[in-house]
Amino acid sequence: MRMRPVLPLHTCRMESPRDELALDRTQVKKAAQALQAYIKSSSSSQKLFQNEGQAVFLLFTQWKIPKKEQTIRIPLPHGLRKETGDVCLFTRDEPNMTSEQTERFYKKLLTERGFKHGIEVIPFKVLKTEYKPFEAKRRLLGNFDLFLADARIRRRLPSHIGKHFYERKKAPLSVDLESKNLARYMELLIQGTTLCVSSKGSCCMARVAHSNMTADEIVENVTMAVSTISTKLATTGRNIKIIHLKSQDSVALPIYTSDLSHLAVVEEAQKKAHPTKRAQKRKSENKKTEVSEPITKETEKDEDCEEEIPQLVPIETPTKKPKREGISKKGLKKAPKPASKVLTKTVKDKKLAKKTTKVTGRVLKRKVKTNQI
Repeated sequence: MRMRPVLPLHTCRMESPRDELALDRTQVKKAAQALQAYIKSSSSSQKLFQNEGQAVFLLFTQWKIPKKEQTIRIPLPHGLRKETGDVCLFTRDEPNMTSEQTERFYKKLLTERGFKHGIEVIPFKVLKTEYKPFEAKRRLLGNFDLFLADARIRRRLPSHIGKHFYERKKAPLSVDLESKNLARYMELLIQGTTLCVSSKGSCCMARVAHSNMTADEIVENVTMAVSTISTKLATTGRNIKIIHLKSQDSVALPIYTSDLSHLAVVEEAQKKAHPTKRAQKRKSENKKTEVSEPITKETEKDEDCEEEIPQLVPIETPTKKPKREGISKKGLKKAPKPASKVLTKTVKDKKLAKKTTKVTGRVLKRKVKTNQI
């Protein structure tokens, strides 16, 4: 029989929209202990618990669906991955270097900057050639748990890695490889976690711990994650409705429940951020009245002053517009006909002249004969 832990709901209040959520640490510890007991009792997860442990997640439910997608990076006091974690780094191609030379160059750079963890380096040229087939991309996605990318080539990656990286929420995180504090920045990314807030639903989930940790370590990671998420959310912190703690197969255990009054606060904040059309019209009308008031005051002051003597200026009477000169029909000349038509007429006239001469000659001969008879 599987144990189904049941915990009472815990509510807490917040003073301001951007204040951190005040979690009850005893409630979080009870939930962590209940999850560990459930994982130990389940026969299917014993092997995972002995080797790497099951992942522990924080499930956030919001009052309103956010309008924009957001990715929040969360640093954790206790790392999720081991020193030899499965981490992959995509780098740019160095000029006048082969792919093997660029791989050695960046591995040497990381060791010189003080980064001690093992990491797989894949140059951009190798990604385009060796991982072009679909099966190779799926294999790459399954071999590594976290992907990092050089900030100089991150925008070029989506067309080469495919949509499956984004569907499984393993999109590469950008890293500035030219920064001085590279080792510290890389450790925060590798040992920390990320929360992907989508604009398609009100729920989002982040991996926060694993079952091999102690209950106190899980509590510290949970409190750190909740405080960073509540401050970095694009919407106000009061938009968080419920927070649950769960594993892959367990029931979600509530560790925080918001008051119903927070819903009204969220709606008011949205109205202020996005005013209605009527409110916008009122604001525009108020601005017009404010602009017209100082103009009237200035005119009143001018009227109180002494009137200046007006200067006499002769008024010009408007003259009639001159009529357009009509062009007579007689003055218009006919346009010359095209030369081709003229030539055809002359040829016809010559033919007619020849015919008339022949006809007249015949008539004269007939008259002469008649006269002789």
